[in-house]
Amino acid sequence: MSATKEAITALLARYNDALNASSTDAVMSLYLEGGVFMPPYSPSAVGADALRRAYDAVFKAITLNVKFTIAEIVDLAPEWAFARTNSAGTTLDHATGNSSAEANQELFIFRKDSDGSWKIARYSFSSINPPRH
Repeated sequence: MSATKEAITALLARYNDALNASSTDAVMSLYLEGGVFMPPYSPSAVGADALRRAYDAVFKAITLNVKFTIAEIVDLAPEWAFARTNSAGTTLDHATGNSSAEANQELFIFRKDSDGSWKIARYSFSSINPPRH
């Protein structure tokens, strides 16, 4: 495994842990300062303040218990890479108290930060669960 793939695999594991811990602070440490979070059915959260508000809102609404599986990690350039992942688990809805199955596909774009560490530059996902009626 290349150093890039090793570093990004570790970063994705930390992101997975941060989501399951509902920790906005832990998530924030994984994004670039100008990172972008693009959840479905919502406007993009661009930059640190918007990212913090978006993740605070997510963790206020739900508790995730998911596991990411890496489908591919691709080096694009010395300072850019992407990863395609799938995740599955459960979501606890705080408003209803109901737990439901969670399954998504994700695309992460990473860029090296000024200290040389990989960070999330862009992140988007979509559900692969059938639509609820």
